[in-house]
Amino acid sequence: MRLIKLLFAVVILLNFNISVADETGEAPRWSIEKANNWYKNQPWYTGFNYAPRYAINQLEMWQEDSFDPVIIDQELGWAEDIGFNMARVFLHNLLWDQNPEALTRRIDQFLNIADKHNIKIMFVLFDDVWDPAPKLGKQRSPIPHTHNSGWVQAPGKEILENLDRHDELENYVRGVFKRYERDQRVAVWDIYNEPGNLNENTYGTRETGDKEFHSLQLLKKVFNWARLENPIQPLTSGIWRSSNGKWDGDDPDNKVAGLYNFMIENSDIITFHSYDGLKNTKALIEETSKHGRPMICTEYMARPYSTFEEIMPLFAEHKIGALNWGFVAGKSQTNYPWGSWSKAYNQEPTPWFHDILRGNGTPYNSDEIKFIRDLINQTR
Repeated sequence: MRLIKLLFAVVILLNFNISVADETGEAPRWSIEKANNWYKNQPWYTGFNYAPRYAINQLEMWQEDSFDPVIIDQELGWAEDIGFNMARVFLHNLLWDQNPEALTRRIDQFLNIADKHNIKIMFVLFDDVWDPAPKLGKQRSPIPHTHNSGWVQAPGKEILENLDRHDELENYVRGVFKRYERDQRVAVWDIYNEPGNLNENTYGTRETGDKEFHSLQLLKKVFNWARLENPIQPLTSGIWRSSNGKWDGDDPDNKVAGLYNFMIENSDIITFHSYDGLKNTKALIEETSKHGRPMICTEYMARPYSTFEEIMPLFAEHKIGALNWGFVAGKSQTNYPWGSWSKAYNQEPTPWFHDILRGNGTPYNSDEIKFIRDLINQTR
């Protein structure tokens, strides 16, 4: 009888939770307590933003004729050997529109490989950085010696600048969530990378007009669509632009202020980007920690401005997740600096900007890899 009463109470509670979700239309943002309780049960996340060496962008990573699970398995094996336990991975709406069933088969295959190597995944659904005109099919060859010369935005300018077309993206967002919102192999959803990034030094004249406004309108919808699915994983969109240890969004006269406020107020956990050195990164952490939520730095490390040896111990001290940009140097060429768009290179830079392994798996800097491995081992 006691068991029957307990089961009856559970059913009532479940029905109550469902009815609340139905009335509001979406699940609420996680409370600070829920976010921190979730984080207590997570390891210190260390890892990298991942594009395989064969891929110039996220389309080439996932498209059927270029997707290469053998290379992915090899590279994630190298990551496991170092001790990394998370990879941040970009998807694209065009891939879903083309064939959602085929895409999810490849995602499942990728997640199986990552799980085999004890690596959790943070998926990114949208991205405002680099080429605003993405197209399916064979991707262009890299511009020699040029940083991220073929990475593409998601969605492209044609959709982002037209508010009437934003709803076309709902099936993509909710479809991906319906498939993976209970999948333990997925740890976090980073729903929009660097919304409002104008890419002034690369594609600026071809960019969406009033981009901060258009990106904010889409971001609001994406959070809403994601909340409707009530995933077990936290949602986030990371703040990303700072100057001298202060977030640009802290200035109410800055165009990104509205974006930043919305991102912080709607993220379950706080994610951020910082390629600064130790002093400014400390200042950003101090400012961001005031929100009382778990933090993961989803992009850092740009030699010589910042290094693993300088920044990673700071993240370890505060249990702030640490995901550097780049892993194996390849077609994205992110071992070259951002300035390679304006300064010509005819050989690899010294030092490398991002990335830590060469295409054959050997370290760019053996001492650096030893430092990373030792620090991760010390925290376990």
